Amino acid sequence: MSQVLLTGLDVGSTYTRAVIGEYVRELNTPVLRVLGVGCTPTAGVRHDSVTDLEEAARTIRRAIQEAELMAGLRIDRVYVGVSGDHLEATRSVGVVAVAGEEVHPRDVKRVHAVARAVPAARGRELLHAFPQHYIVDNQPGVKDPVGMAGTRLETQLYLVTGCGATLGNVIRAVERAGYRVQDIVLEPIAASRAVLSEDEMELGVATVDMGGTTTGIAVHFEGRIQHLEVLPYGGNTVTSELIRGLSVPFAEARRIKERFAAGSRAIATRETIRLDSGNGSGREVAGEFVAQLIEERLEHIFLQIGRKLDDVVAPTSTLGSGVVVTGGVAVTPGIDEVAGRSMTVPIRVGTVGTDISGLVDRLGHPGFATATGLALIGADYYGETGSGATTAGSGVAARVGAWIREFF
Repeated sequence: MSQVLLTGLDVGSTYTRAVIGEYVRELNTPVLRVLGVGCTPTAGVRHDSVTDLEEAARTIRRAIQEAELMAGLRIDRVYVGVSGDHLEATRSVGVVAVAGEEVHPRDVKRVHAVARAVPAARGRELLHAFPQHYIVDNQPGVKDPVGMAGTRLETQLYLVTGCGATLGNVIRAVERAGYRVQDIVLEPIAASRAVLSEDEMELGVATVDMGGTTTGIAVHFEGRIQHLEVLPYGGNTVTSELIRGLSVPFAEARRIKERFAAGSRAIATRETIRLDSGNGSGREVAGEFVAQLIEERLEHIFLQIGRKLDDVVAPTSTLGSGVVVTGGVAVTPGIDEVAGRSMTVPIRVGTVGTDISGLVDRLGHPGFATATGLALIGADYYGETGSGATTAGSGVAARVGAWIREFF
């Protein structure tokens, strides 16, 4: 039997990561068996938008080829994540008359089509359409209307759109690297798929996916996406604070952040840190001072995130499963403690869940959450439809955009 391969590609502003997995069934349960991972510094991308196609393509090629080498095979298509301030969300209502005595799946498809048929601004593309609830006749709060008696079906969809040119440049960069884009998924959605359990999404939880230049937020209630937002700050905000506070160039500030970062002065290194000021001279600073700069900037970021959540979820205590922090910045020791001082809900750092096998140890870094989630979304779709994957030896696959936009 041919291998069924799914690949997630996270093209971040700082690092680009790829995860190749095989769809398998273990104890009659579908599982993504991770075969290879790749990670390389990003070039040609700024603020989550492609700025140099050739550089971005080389970055993508390096990350995927590293994963291919580890897996010992080649893939031909990827699920790619997107983020950035070009993304927008809105709610739209659709109403239809039920064709028969009870709601049929075709009625659900019709009401979704009505809710999605809103005029899009010029140059914008629909990425996702999430059903938030249904109303059958006068009964609100229906999660699955199929089979219910009624004459009128209403739904509210949460629509996510992106700049067509920005999305098109991501596709071009992937194609120039030698691969096909199977579909595009908003990054906090993919991260949520990797790090959240069904129980957490049912009780209420917010995923905070912290990248280099942006932070994606996905709020889940009763198993459904309720809010998505991308904030224009991330790990590079901390890097900028180190540039100012230590008077060092960007590359040195990033090195210090990645090597000595601590979210709390209580766990900071007690050693002095040697700095390269970029002019041939060096000096030393206390590790506690570096930790203070990082801690204060992270506290400010989480205060902003907390205020955003307060605007969406009032009170935030209704998030029964709290906040799950993931993304590259989440590797910072003590980050859960800093976040906990700014938000009055349980906090944990998100790593990949239980429906993963294979090279799980390679995915311990929370920066791999998005790429892993993208591969898992591909596996979910393949399990439902039998398509959407690289099949070793065939190369035949189908476009799956409508399924992800409407049902994930």
